[in-house]
Amino acid sequence: MAIDNPGNNAKSARTDRLIADAVRHRQTREAGYREQALKIYPWICGRCSREFTHQNLRELTVHHRDHNHDNNPSDGSNWELLCLYCHDNEHSRQLDAEAARQAGINSSGSANRPLATAQPFANLKDLLKGRQQ
Repeated sequence: MAIDNPGNNAKSARTDRLIADAVRHRQTREAGYREQALKIYPWICGRCSREFTHQNLRELTVHHRDHNHDNNPSDGSNWELLCLYCHDNEHSRQLDAEAARQAGINSSGSANRPLATAQPFANLKDLLKGRQQ
C-alpha cells in the first residue's frame, strides 16, 4: 500500500494550476484575435477566395503573417484569414523552406555550397588528338 506524500500532492496541484492557467491564457488570446480578425476582414480565404458563412466559419482560420502568435496588433496587420487547407499549405511551405535552408539550398533551388572544381575531362581533347595522329 503506497503512502501519499503531501509534498508530491502540493507539487501536482501546483503543476495542474500552471497548466490550466496556460491553457486558459492561450484560449483567451486566441479567441481575442480570432474574433477581432473576423470583425475586420470579410469571411473569404485570402488565398483561394472561398467564401464562408456562419455554418462553415469554423473552417476559416487566422494566419499570422510573421508566424508570431503573440504579435496581434489591433489593426490586424499581422493577420490574414485562410481556410484550413490554405493555412496548412502555408505552414507546409514554411517548413519546406526551413528544411531547404538547413540543407543549404537557396530560394532559387540551387545549392549554397561551392560548385565542384575538379575537371576530370579537361585534358581529354589533347589525349584524343594524340591517338588520332
